[in-house]
Amino acid sequence: MLVTLPPDCGESDCDEMREQLEVLGLHTRLMRAGRGWTVVCYGDPDLFARVKQFTFPAGAIVTAVPQPYVLCARACAPDRAMIVPGPRPITLGDGGIALAGGPCSVEGLQMLRESAAAVIAAGGTMLRGGAFKPRTSPYAFAGLGAAALEMLGEVRRETGLAIVTEVLDARQIDAMIPHVDVFQVGARNMQNFSLLAELGRIRRPVLLKRGASATIEELLLSAEHILSRGNTDVILCERGVRAHETLTRNTLDIGAVAVLKQETHLPVFVDPSHAAGRADLVAAHALAAVAAGCDGLLVEVHPRPGEALSDGKQSLTPDAFIDLAAQLRSIAAALGRTSAPAAHQPAQRVA
Repeated sequence: MLVTLPPDCGESDCDEMREQLEVLGLHTRLMRAGRGWTVVCYGDPDLFARVKQFTFPAGAIVTAVPQPYVLCARACAPDRAMIVPGPRPITLGDGGIALAGGPCSVEGLQMLRESAAAVIAAGGTMLRGGAFKPRTSPYAFAGLGAAALEMLGEVRRETGLAIVTEVLDARQIDAMIPHVDVFQVGARNMQNFSLLAELGRIRRPVLLKRGASATIEELLLSAEHILSRGNTDVILCERGVRAHETLTRNTLDIGAVAVLKQETHLPVFVDPSHAAGRADLVAAHALAAVAAGCDGLLVEVHPRPGEALSDGKQSLTPDAFIDLAAQLRSIAAALGRTSAPAAHQPAQRVA
């Protein structure tokens, strides 16, 4: 439920109303709405029956939010853009298309530097690279761990690129914070609710990937777990769902991008690499995602894919990534969009 108050209501009036609503058992957030305020109310749906006896200030407009994901709903923050506060702040969700690239896993400092150079040459702003890798086989390479975090931090300082890397366990968060700008939650952990709760308590963007068999609503409710703990900076990522097809690794749900852009105010990324599973199909998936309205792309790039310790088959070479970026600029121009995030502007934030 959203309660939009008239402009003559001050912040103290909002606080008084919030206290009364919270006595009923609801949770509230305060949000700027033009010259006035909007109070977002959420919690156990059964508690909203008590609100019928509540007296709202004169002139208040009460709007029901029918979706179970209240904080994710577009009505909660229709014009909100997100700021990734890395070395060079990046605005997401303002019409631009952010580009993140890098290897599936960090294998060494030199290859990471080469990958970062490709990202910069392509006009990207974020470097992705796994320090901790969840692998289906217990014998597969699972990342360099803390050593990889140090390498990511060093390249971050050298290049100014924001760092995106996956977190597998809440116990890793503290060690990652000095080196990481965006915490990635992989498809396997989309419904790891204890991890989501801990990420909700930090003030660092979280890129949440859709589970291989998850519905769109389940993805949004997982995001709601993070938002409800206080972290308002969540990026949703469509990476394909498991289907009967075997010629691609997953089936990219392009329709999900359009649905998410209507349902939520959160930025929507697409990972064409995990959807395609083949380097020769990544560009087609990426271009389709931009045409569908995504806010950013997360692409696997490796200086020597044939030598990659994980996901080499779906990784682009630096030259292929730079060529893809040029194609993206053409598609973006045709759609009246920019192929990189706009200059940093202060965003309205939920209190």
